[in-house]
Amino acid sequence: MSELKPKQASESVTEMTQLLLPGDANALGAAFGGSVMGWIDICAAVCAQRHCRQTVVTASMDDLHFHAPITVGMAVTLKARVIAAFNSSMEIGVTVFSENPHTGERKLTTSALLTFVALDHEGKKLQVPALLAANEAERAAAADAMERRADRLARKDRGARWLALVQQPAA
Repeated sequence: MSELKPKQASESVTEMTQLLLPGDANALGAAFGGSVMGWIDICAAVCAQRHCRQTVVTASMDDLHFHAPITVGMAVTLKARVIAAFNSSMEIGVTVFSENPHTGERKLTTSALLTFVALDHEGKKLQVPALLAANEAERAAAADAMERRADRLARKDRGARWLALVQQPAA
């Protein structure tokens, strides 16, 4: 197998824009969290695919935070970038901003970290290119990602306990 050429995060940055329409809003006129989560997943998937040029699947979504509501009629801009690349997985960071179309005021509404795994056409894991850190901030973010990865892997086994509980028949 040939060695993969490392890439900079700037090569795969992905930005997309949505318009919050009533079909993606609740009775209060604010975005459904699930709609925002779906947009985050798509934006992050495109970013991950750009980095590795392979099919990717979502392995986890961590640190999803809703900072402020998004109301109907607002433009919603999502921006994703690779934070770290491991063997067959990548951590992608996504920020979501609302923009008032009349005033131009932008507000951070949501942030999330996602892990994607690269797969071949048979569903087997593939190696992804290493991430070249362009500056100290990117190196520090990648180091933090290594710690989060270790925590995530440790939580994966502990998660089986609550999953078994939830799957039990109701008493």
